[in-house]
Amino acid sequence: MSIFTISALLLVFAGIFGLFNYHVLKLPTTIGLVVISFAVSVAMIVADWLLPGPAIFETVREIVTGIPFQEVVLDGLLSYLLFAGALRVNLADLAEQKWAIAALATLGVGLSTVLVGLGFHWVTGIPLMVALVFGALISPTDPVAVMGILKLVKVPRPLETKIAGESLFNDGVGVVIFLILTQMAFGSSPHDAPITTIDVLRLFVVEVLGGALLGGLCGYVTFLMIRSVDEFNLEVILTLALVTGTYSLAQSLHLSGPIAVVIAGLFIGNHGVRRGMSELTWSYVDKFWHLIDEILNAVLFLLIGFEVFAISYEGPYLMAAAVAIPLVLVARFIAIWVPISALGLRRQFTRGSISVMTWGGLRGGISVALALSLPDSEHKALLLTVTYAVVIFSIVIQGLTIRPVIRTLVPLEATDGKTAE
Repeated sequence: MSIFTISALLLVFAGIFGLFNYHVLKLPTTIGLVVISFAVSVAMIVADWLLPGPAIFETVREIVTGIPFQEVVLDGLLSYLLFAGALRVNLADLAEQKWAIAALATLGVGLSTVLVGLGFHWVTGIPLMVALVFGALISPTDPVAVMGILKLVKVPRPLETKIAGESLFNDGVGVVIFLILTQMAFGSSPHDAPITTIDVLRLFVVEVLGGALLGGLCGYVTFLMIRSVDEFNLEVILTLALVTGTYSLAQSLHLSGPIAVVIAGLFIGNHGVRRGMSELTWSYVDKFWHLIDEILNAVLFLLIGFEVFAISYEGPYLMAAAVAIPLVLVARFIAIWVPISALGLRRQFTRGSISVMTWGGLRGGISVALALSLPDSEHKALLLTVTYAVVIFSIVIQGLTIRPVIRTLVPLEATDGKTAE
């Protein structure tokens, strides 16, 4: 099946399922698409088990598994979705919360990786390094899922900034940690030199800081181009070129593409808007990227629902998945509380916000894509099944209940921006 045919089917399903959700389920669009595509997939699997005849499951499974999900997400959708999200983040608000965001996106991700890895190793008995790989791919919150939820719930601005800022940066950090641990767990042959701590630190610094510098440079060059013209069609094209070019260049230089496009998006969305665009141009740029964000979100969450065909249904895998869900949540809470308390940043947090950030730390397509990108091994089916279970629980259960959680835990006056602890 060609890429065009697959794209056509995904857009058709997104439109039909979205219409059904709008008229019948009335759920948030992204969650509704996951629920419907997941339900349709499960119904097809059950029908294949119960009804004699052609092997529906295997046929559809071949089609779904033939979609290069990890390439579609990591090399395609992610760059545009991150840029669209960063474009609307206020840099001044981000600067006010910089230490909290930096702690959550670095120390928090690292601590969560270790806690989940140790716990998963203890529960399943798989090698510790492989369990740490799972910890790395499941620890970062998904910016696409998180930003989608922030559109629907009212939270204090400082808390909203922390949640958005962390989700934009921690996936880039998480991907770097994942790549390092995957290399250590699966990539070394007996003839390779062992990977040292210095090698790990050097790779981490180069990927993250190099990606940030590249994003800032590309954003600045694009800003100069935009400032030199007053033609909204051309300026929209320049922003599109910025995303595609920056992400591709970062990959070719072995730098963090997600960090690069986030920095570029923050630069254009703040400095570029104030000093390089007319009001008319910004309205077109904003509407264009909002539309891109909505379309790609729909496709991504639809794909997540269909990926149920790619997982294994063996009993031990499902038991491990049931244990992994609370394990990830507990690790998330500790990974927020410890660095914030250790660095003396608790005063920057609204009362109840640590619990809200724990429950609102949604996982999404990035985790599934990373799991699918793992090299073939005896542990891949387990990791993919557990990852998918955590992601579905995160999007559907946590996503649908985050609003009452916020209403219960966050003081009413704080949602009006009046109090913070």
